[in-house]
This record gives sequence, C-alpha cells and structure tokens, in this order.
Amino acid sequence: MIDLRSLREDPETAREAQRRRNASPALVDDILAADESRRSAIASFERLRAEQKSLGKQVAAASGPEERQALLDKTREVAAQVKTFEARQTAAEAEFSRLVAQLPNLASLEAPAGGEDDFVVLEHIGTPRDFAAEGFEPLDHIELGKRLGAIDIERGAKVSGARFYYLVGVGAELELALVAMAMDQAREDGFVPMLPPALVKPRAMEGTGFLGQAAADVFHLPDDDFYLVGTSEVALAAYHADEILDADSLPRRYVAFSPCYRREAGSYGKDTRGIFRVHWFDKVEMFTYTTVEASYDEHRRLLGWEKEWFAKLELPYRVIDTAAGDLGLSAVRKFDCEAWIPTQGKYRELTSTSNCTDFQARRLNIRGRFADGVRPVATLNGTLMASARTIVALLENHQQADGSVRVPKALQPYLHGRSVLEPVDTPL
Repeated sequence: MIDLRSLREDPETAREAQRRRNASPALVDDILAADESRRSAIASFERLRAEQKSLGKQVAAASGPEERQALLDKTREVAAQVKTFEARQTAAEAEFSRLVAQLPNLASLEAPAGGEDDFVVLEHIGTPRDFAAEGFEPLDHIELGKRLGAIDIERGAKVSGARFYYLVGVGAELELALVAMAMDQAREDGFVPMLPPALVKPRAMEGTGFLGQAAADVFHLPDDDFYLVGTSEVALAAYHADEILDADSLPRRYVAFSPCYRREAGSYGKDTRGIFRVHWFDKVEMFTYTTVEASYDEHRRLLGWEKEWFAKLELPYRVIDTAAGDLGLSAVRKFDCEAWIPTQGKYRELTSTSNCTDFQARRLNIRGRFADGVRPVATLNGTLMASARTIVALLENHQQADGSVRVPKALQPYLHGRSVLEPVDTPL
C-alpha cells in the first residue's frame, strides 16, 4: 500500500498515476471517502466506549436507588449504541481495506504512460543473425530440442497436460549449467544465495501484490490454503516480514533459485507451441532491500547485472521501459530485457527488474531503523535467469546449419568444456 498520509495530502498525484496506468482515478476518491467514514466510525465508537466506562464508574458510586436505576438505564442504552457503532466501524474498516488493496503503487513519472504496447525502447544490444545470408533456414526450439534429445513436449503433455515438458539429457544439463552460472554471477556481485519455499501463505501473496490484478494467474491449494509462487520474489519479499532492519545492514541482496508456477490465465492461444509460455519453469531471481532514496540507483544496478548476463549468453536483445499500464501492482517502474527469437522474428521478454519502493514493505511491515526514526524500507526484484525462455533463446540464436548448437564461451565451463551441443542418434 502507499503512504495514506501522502494520499490524503496530495490525492491528485495518485489520480494522475492512475490515469498513467489507464486505470480509474475515481478509486482514489473512493478510498478517501472510505477513509473518512472509517475514521469517523472509529471516533464515534471510541467516544461511546469512553462514555460506557464512565457510566460504569458512576453506577458504582451512585448515592441512591433512583440514581442507580437511571444510570443503569442509560448504561443499557449506551451499550446498545456501542454494539451498533462497533459493527459500523468493522464494516467501514473492511470497506476501506477492500478499496485500498486495489490501489497500485504510484507509477513513476519516468515510466511511459499507457498500456502494454506503449513501452519505450531504451537501447538495442547486439545484431540478430542473418540466417538467409548464412544459407539456411533457422529451426525453432521445438525441432532443435528434439534433434538434441533435449526437450520432450509430447510426454510432458501426456503426464501433466498442455504447457508442461521434460528437459532430457543435454536439456537438463543446460538448465543446471545456466542455474550454476547465474548463481555464481550473483554471488560475485554480492548477493546471498538462497533456496526459498515454493509454497507460501496468503499473507505473503497479498503482501507482494499477487492476489490483486494477478490473482487469476496463481495456483491455489484451498485444502491447505497455500499458494504456489509464480516467482521467488514472493518468498524473498516476505522473508523479513514484521522485522526492523538496521540501517547499517542495507542494502541486503539475496539471490534465489526456485521452481515457479503460473496459470497463464488470459494467454490461451498465445505461444501454445513449445516451452516459451508454460505452467512451470525454474528461475534465478535477485532481490534487494534498501532505502527508498537509494532504490532508484539500485534499480539501474539490477538492470546492469541483467545486461551482464545477456552479454555472457551472447544474445542480441533490447531493453524496454515498460508502460505504466503494464506494470504490476507493486512496481513504480520496470525495465524488461527482451531477446531476439529468430523463428518468431521479434524480441521477447526474458528478464525484468522492478522497483517497488516501499509498497510491499508497508504491506509486509518491513521497516528500517534510521537516525531519524523507524520507517518502511524499499524492495526491488530482478530476474537473472528464467530457464525455459533462456533455453529457447539460446538454442535458436546459436544454432548451426547441421542442427547443432554453439555454446557461448562463458557457459562452456558449466557444460564440462563443451563448445557445441550435437544432435543425438535417436532424436526424441
């Protein structure tokens, strides 16, 4: 949630942020009205409770039967009012909580206004290969995966359904190599490695903003009231819930490897072939706790570490500044790194990094102890490696005319020195 004091003092900034997201600014006014009703109900309830307590003392000190009876009658009347106003307070607080949970973080003025297609390209790095000039038509990752004995989509569908797959042989080795290289890079950059749980309680999902606009994309286990995370950002953000961190310990940087699960709600008909858009994949995620003031520079650093990763993989890519209307609930700004996918003829998102300022920290009650007092910290996240999409980009961009795939130099030590992945005698 955002700072309510700031919302009361400057509601127009919040209204404008809503407009930039292509969302209704009326939500801000609804929240302010609910906040006023809530505070009024609280004040009325507390006033009546104080009167009730005072009457109790007066009854005990009554000088005679008539005075005592009058006070008892008044006490019963006030007690009934207390119950009524307590119910009003509960209802007002519930309505306020319902509305304020819908308000996203205030999109940065630097983020482009508009929807999904209104992003701004910040830079292009690398040049896509001209396969025609090289004399052959590129294969997609599905065919390459079969020839390498690396990706088995048919048996994934047989066992688990659509959008599932097996990584087999060199496919499994490739993912493990990518994970190891990503974790090594993050550790060298000062991140503390972590293996977090993939099942979390509702509060962790709510606190990170994934039970709002993204709720339909989340797998829920109702019998146990657990959620399967769609990103380890959830577990990393909730790690310090209800804690006060020493200022001297900031920034705290963690990097986590975990499986991720997504319904891909609303994506039916999109990327149905292959492993680009799937229900399960593994991911290496960076996460930072810092101050709001330092979060903007940290956001650029996270982007820099993602670009370092792309350079190691020798992939052509572009960096986009995501439009406000395409931001998640918690983010004020997000940069995506999109790799060129030859057989699709376009750039597709592989990694992203978001600055959530103090939005998640307020929800999860994560604060820092500073010289000027205790206040919420800021949280940021950045994907370093998402296994399925990274494998797609690697296979397609580094394929050779004979169906083999060249291994980027930085990745070779993690694949026992192999420089080329060769087709197998018995393809899948």
